[in-house]
Amino acid sequence: MAGLGLIGVGVLAAGVLCLGTGCSSIGYYAQAIDGHLSMLRAARAVPELLGDAATDAALRERLALSQRMRDFAIAELKLPDNASYRRYADLKRGAAVWNVVAAPELSLQLKTWCYPIMGCAGYRGYFERDAAERHAALLREQRYEVSVYGVPAYSTLGRLPGDWMADPLLSTFIRWPEGELARLIFHELSHQVAYAADDTEFNESFATAVERIGSQRWLRTQASEAARAEYAALDARRQDFRAFTMGWRARFDALYRSGASDDDKRARKAELTARLRAEYETLKRERWGGFAGYDGWFARANNASFGVLAAYNALVPDFERLFERGGRDFDRFYAEVKRLAALPKPERRAALSAKGD
Repeated sequence: MAGLGLIGVGVLAAGVLCLGTGCSSIGYYAQAIDGHLSMLRAARAVPELLGDAATDAALRERLALSQRMRDFAIAELKLPDNASYRRYADLKRGAAVWNVVAAPELSLQLKTWCYPIMGCAGYRGYFERDAAERHAALLREQRYEVSVYGVPAYSTLGRLPGDWMADPLLSTFIRWPEGELARLIFHELSHQVAYAADDTEFNESFATAVERIGSQRWLRTQASEAARAEYAALDARRQDFRAFTMGWRARFDALYRSGASDDDKRARKAELTARLRAEYETLKRERWGGFAGYDGWFARANNASFGVLAAYNALVPDFERLFERGGRDFDRFYAEVKRLAALPKPERRAALSAKGD
């Protein structure tokens, strides 16, 4: 899953002192700045690469496709027209950053980290996996359940000065299937439209709603039948995974919120975890023909990984309803999302969940 870049937050906050508990250290910002600038230095303009005989044919095709998607995002989805995703960087690694998320033993409430300018969020990003794992180890010593996962892309919210500082296309996702590439580009550009400080769930659910609406429109009007079929197969499994895991998330959440003793909660949690993994094996065998793409997630599933699910999915139906209520007009939709983002969080959530006429 892609995500709002806390690395980008670190870059934006460079040189700004954070006071009080929960703030990130200067060392954290140093690695963020160094990693981000290293990525930007590796980036080259897409037209330059397309005109370079040394660029292999497969990469040239994907870069050209990405630019058609970028133009589509501007013309059809009304996403920002700027230098984002007009350059390309080969990172020579499997992820852009590695995110660390953590939750208590008997809760799905994610730990948050706070950043100057951008507020607080429920994950913390590192350019080096070893650094992410070291921080994860410290959190485990504090009795948190922790998940470390690679992120293919992140957003700096379009707020860094100069075209050369704009978010580039990356080797971590450029060769993805067509529908998946469209989803990611539309998702990350959405973060430049609206951002609510201290509300990761609002931000990520909004971007997920835009990616779904936008990718469906791209596939329907721009893609080949083969690309649509490929996406349909991938998306069917993704929807199964989302429904299955969100259902189980609700079970764990109900247990943790119950009046049972902590010892009873621990025992019941162990039972639920065993059932979760057994039912996943049945789902994999009976619906997915043995597809093992989610094996790692279920092997490591814990409160932290369940906590992340809500950030990307919980409010998506509300945003999709808001889009429909505005006549499927992107300009009206974005204006309303920006208005909501400016409200205090309780008012924002109440207004978003309102059913309307």
